[in-house]
Amino acid sequence: MNFSSNEKNKNLNRKNSSSKTNPSNNKAVVLLSGGLDSTTCLYQAIEDGKEIQALSFDYGQRHKIELSYAKKVTRKLGIPHTIQKLKPELFLGSSLTQKSLQVPKNSLRKEEIPNTYVPGRNILFLSFAVSLAEGTGSDSIYIGVNSMDYSGYPDCRPEFIRMFEMAIQLGTKKGSQGPSIKILTPLQNLSKKEIVLLGNRLKVPFHLTFSCYDPKNGKACGKCDACLLRKKGFQETGVSEK
Repeated sequence: MNFSSNEKNKNLNRKNSSSKTNPSNNKAVVLLSGGLDSTTCLYQAIEDGKEIQALSFDYGQRHKIELSYAKKVTRKLGIPHTIQKLKPELFLGSSLTQKSLQVPKNSLRKEEIPNTYVPGRNILFLSFAVSLAEGTGSDSIYIGVNSMDYSGYPDCRPEFIRMFEMAIQLGTKKGSQGPSIKILTPLQNLSKKEIVLLGNRLKVPFHLTFSCYDPKNGKACGKCDACLLRKKGFQETGVSEK
């Protein structure tokens, strides 16, 4: 992995923050959307001393602009980055993939799972990550899910992650012959405020992240849940996005 000299020096000076995100092997796959959470997760993996392969997906999402930010960050860091293209037809029933459905605006209080939930998305993303991790000899996968925000997406819950880890152990050569691939979720119990604070400590370039479900002409709408949560996190911390 070829970091720039400045980034390399910064990374060498960082210390591992938690045994929970530091398994034995130093190789890891990081699921990277280009948003605030996944980019903070990427920088946590760097602090943990990982040799990283970043993995992103183009699945016809209306906020595909995030991928350009993922590219900018990985280029800045000199990290290998794969963007896997998937057919949009695999992801029906979500306002993030179907223009006929409206993205909810101006409200964070939800009784039900919002229509921004993409059926099976994290199941597929993690499956691709497992294949890449096993093929590259990586012992861990980082994913920026967090269950403390309003949404409560089923595939972001700790129970889902635990069950998926069991599937990895039972369904892979690596899992059947030795230590299995771990799914690391350093943001799992953090609020958006706490994620911003963590990102600030890790020197995340917030200006190279993008969080909006319904961008127009390359700009965030400012009204969707992703925009409101991001704004709330920065307002509560006083940290600058620039």
